Amino acid sequence: MVNEQTTQGAAPAKPESEATKRRTMTGRVTSDKMDKTAVVEVVKYAPHAVYKKYVRTRTRFKAHDEKNECKVGDQVEIVEHRPLSREKRWKVARIIKRAVVE
Repeated sequence: MVNEQTTQGAAPAKPESEATKRRTMTGRVTSDKMDKTAVVEVVKYAPHAVYKKYVRTRTRFKAHDEKNECKVGDQVEIVEHRPLSREKRWKVARIIKRAVVE
């Protein structure tokens, strides 16, 4: 008698949460001058290898903003995405906090 599981030939399906796991980061919008693109600056603190002092590192990502909702100063969450242009590999997932407008 042949095992029915081996005759199916399909690989076992991964759970949805594991299959769609993508990197997410939170940062502040520094520029919204481009159409459907926002420049998001992510700040990380990491200890220096020799001196053990915490050093701030800033990285800027170009993120896709389909509806042009992001404004300068907004705190947003970006999620990893397929390449959309030469430099855009991130997409704005949600706006966490709006910038204060006076």
